[in-house]
Amino acid sequence: MANASLQAVMAACLSGYAEHHPLSPHQWQVCHHILDCRTAALGGFALECDQCGDCPFLYHACRDRHCPRCQRRASEDWVERQRAAVLPVTYHHLVFTLPDTLNGWVEVHPEVIYGLLLETVWATLSAFGEDPKRLDGQLGMTAMLHTWGQTLVRHVHLHCLVPGGAFGADGTWHPATSTYLFPVRALSRHFRGGLVSRLRRAFKEGRLARITAAEVERVLSALMQPEWVVYSKPCLARTDTVIEYLGRYSHRIALSDRRLLNFDEDDDTVDLSGGWGHGGWGQVLTYALVTKSLRRRDSGYPEPPPQTRTCSFPASGSSVVLAFARARGFTQTPVRIASSATR
Repeated sequence: MANASLQAVMAACLSGYAEHHPLSPHQWQVCHHILDCRTAALGGFALECDQCGDCPFLYHACRDRHCPRCQRRASEDWVERQRAAVLPVTYHHLVFTLPDTLNGWVEVHPEVIYGLLLETVWATLSAFGEDPKRLDGQLGMTAMLHTWGQTLVRHVHLHCLVPGGAFGADGTWHPATSTYLFPVRALSRHFRGGLVSRLRRAFKEGRLARITAAEVERVLSALMQPEWVVYSKPCLARTDTVIEYLGRYSHRIALSDRRLLNFDEDDDTVDLSGGWGHGGWGQVLTYALVTKSLRRRDSGYPEPPPQTRTCSFPASGSSVVLAFARARGFTQTPVRIASSATR
């Protein structure tokens, strides 16, 4: 079936999949929202043209964040708000990756792990920003939590958009002296130590009840040995591009109908575009639906989803931020561009 949709795939495979893979009530709810989206099950409304008399009937949308057909307007509005809050400085795109050793813990305690990841990243960046030898001030950050990769493999990482500077205690702006923000290796080690420490504390407080003491000691001790992956790059001329990229997932998920190239009901396979292969970006991935069709559904975000966070001075609202910044020496006005985020 060419031009397949996630709704069609789930309609054909959900019942068979559920026979062998029990779903939680939340997962069932998400799946049925997608199945019912824009169908008679949700009802609808009629529109009548006052010129020709045509009267089309439109069905209601499910508005579930996991549905690839919904929440487009909300994502575009988020992008527009972020653009309006951009300061006339160089921004930096940082990515903090959770080691895949902790993927099993994410399965059983997602809210705890995601919350500690966000807390640790902010604490790490704040510590570096407040260091008198660096920026000696308060940073700002917009962070977006991603829990899966393009190939539908669990890959928990946090994208951060950070202005290249900080506000000092006296209200003055302390800019980064170059396109370089913080040393990546130092960030990595601070991030590693902070998260391991918080995980140990969470276990002692009983927040990781489904993990044994022996596993906690073994896993966390081993995680202190390797370097953790942290990416940092200045957005010299593409801050809007990063905002648009993050906006795709502010209210939606990465598995869109556009990525579903072909659905073979006889072989129970689906071809999915995307991912890096030996030939570069754009390889075609084939999945056996009996084991993988609902993998992305299984990652249903906790309610409410802890996916997007804005920390420090941008959290007070774009008008306040821009007025505060301009009063302290900024004269350039950020340009608001009509939303055109790529989907």
